[in-house]
Amino acid sequence: MPKMKTKSSAKKRFKITASGKVKAAAAGKRHGMIKRTNKFIRDARGTMVLAEPDGRKVVKNYLPNGL
Repeated sequence: MPKMKTKSSAKKRFKITASGKVKAAAAGKRHGMIKRTNKFIRDARGTMVLAEPDGRKVVKNYLPNGL
């Protein structure tokens, strides 16, 4: 059976760290920022590490061969 292909959309959205954790950009920053608090805007900068169960799902279903 051939290898599963990596999903192109997942390649652009997720990065796998050296320890195997999955990093992604914080959600909720596209529009409607006027009603968000300054703390939310600050905290949403950069990337965040996904929770362990979510990271496992991403790797298993979308990034089977890593990046």
